[in-house]
Amino acid sequence: MEFIIIIIVTIILSVLLGYVFSFNKKKILDLAKNEKLDEMAKKYPSNIEICKKYLKKLNNKDVTIEENKEAEASLYIAITNKIVIANINDTFTRIQTIAHECLHSIQDRKILIFNFAFSNIYLLYYVVICVLELFNLLPFKMMFLTIFLIASLINYVVRMYLENDAMIKARFLAKEYLEEENTSTKEEINEMVKGFDNLNNLGMKYIHYQFFLDCMLKVLIFSIICIF
Repeated sequence: MEFIIIIIVTIILSVLLGYVFSFNKKKILDLAKNEKLDEMAKKYPSNIEICKKYLKKLNNKDVTIEENKEAEASLYIAITNKIVIANINDTFTRIQTIAHECLHSIQDRKILIFNFAFSNIYLLYYVVICVLELFNLLPFKMMFLTIFLIASLINYVVRMYLENDAMIKARFLAKEYLEEENTSTKEEINEMVKGFDNLNNLGMKYIHYQFFLDCMLKVLIFSIICIF
């Protein structure tokens, strides 16, 4: 009975927060597609060149840069100190996205490594308890679920600290880069920065809700396994 209650509460909270945070992935994708701003961004160098300039400004020259057109998202891999740039050549958002990943590379390395290690342990723990429960080998189900929720909270706090820090600073680093390049007019730069701001306004709410929803879905799946 307790797992049925958990399922109901999980669904209600997920729907409620989705409404409160105005969760709309399509709207974010639409904001990221702006033909006028995309055309302005084409005047700037390749993604790798932009990345190198950011890293030079941040006084961090030891990072490996890789462009992977098959990657779904750009990311910084702390354990290998590598920035992977996805296929974002045709969008104005690349100027801010690359800044975001470069800023990750100069964050507190202790926190970055902890985030990498803990997130992998966290996922492994979840898979193990689900598999054990599928074979009816998991005692004290509520205890293991409680441990998972505590681990989820830690994972959320650490990851959101890193993401918030990079997202907030990326806008200013990108604007500074645009002004220093002297490639666009002041009006064009203001338009691109406004595009960044519009995207960030929804994007920050989206990423917070997405991490919460990911946790709730895991709780939901585990609870369903426990019922059957």
